[in-house]
Amino acid sequence: MKTPLAIAATTVACCLFGASAQAQQDDIAAFYSGKTVTILVGSSPGGGYDLYARLISRHMSKHLPGAPSFVVSNMPGAGGNVAAANIANVAAKDGTAIGAIFMGAVVEPLFSGTKRATHHPTKFNYIGSANTDYYVCLVRGDSDVKSFADIFEKELVVGASAGGASTRDFALLLKNVLGAKLKIVAGYPGTREINLAIEKGEVAGGCGQSWSSVAAIYQSAFNEGRIKALVQEDSTGYPELNKKGVPLARAFAKTDEQKQILDLVYSQTAFSRPYVVAMETPPARVAALRKAFMETMADKELVAEAAKMKVDADPVSGEELQKKVNAIYATPPEIVEKARKAMEP
Repeated sequence: MKTPLAIAATTVACCLFGASAQAQQDDIAAFYSGKTVTILVGSSPGGGYDLYARLISRHMSKHLPGAPSFVVSNMPGAGGNVAAANIANVAAKDGTAIGAIFMGAVVEPLFSGTKRATHHPTKFNYIGSANTDYYVCLVRGDSDVKSFADIFEKELVVGASAGGASTRDFALLLKNVLGAKLKIVAGYPGTREINLAIEKGEVAGGCGQSWSSVAAIYQSAFNEGRIKALVQEDSTGYPELNKKGVPLARAFAKTDEQKQILDLVYSQTAFSRPYVVAMETPPARVAALRKAFMETMADKELVAEAAKMKVDADPVSGEELQKKVNAIYATPPEIVEKARKAMEP
């Protein structure tokens, strides 16, 4: 039983904590009031990353104390690394510059061995990810390969982009780890061109494709059976595809090591559309941005707008991303090396 003195001490502590929290909130509001926050997108206008950044910029102001203005600026190049380097070295480090970088920029040093002098993925504060992508292999409806099990007996010709792109790397992963009979035709500029090649019959399929994107763009092709999802390149799978019985690639792994390799590579999908600020950003502003980001992604107006645009609003918190990026960079070197080799031609 607490004594009156203990109760009084607890009450004082609570009051002080409340006052401190309010003072911090007031400080955040005072800082952001009248300011402009720039979201620097690592791609050109019109793409998925740009689309999400502009969607968020239209709603985040009302969730950040001080209600600053938000603008979007594009800085494409080097798979999002030009924008990442700018956030790390050039842009303001006070919480007014947010980078919308690529998933590939987060995992590049891990899987490619490329080390950039300008920045490292673990040296950012992660604000959140706008959605979690689930990747799939697509196949023409008239292909001889009717199920993923067939791919171990029949060759499937798939289109892919250059090295470092999920369309090539994820296909190589299935081929080199699981023994899938894939003939990979690389060199397509992007998924749009790969999917046009599938429709024309130049190739029979394509892997490493974001389900949310292709499901929205090629809805009629899926409904008519001209294209279908063959397998999910993910550790848990998209609920809708799980219900439809589209299998996980990891279900075809024969050893625990194969599962470890697949899970490591697929773990990067949590960073589908990551937003970061410089490591030097004051912790209180990082916390405020993280809170505002998650509130923004749950904003009814944003959710309604996202539904009209046919894009997912399935966020991952900044705290969770920070843990994930540290965890994948702590993966045993032998597993990382095997994953790297699995994505080599």
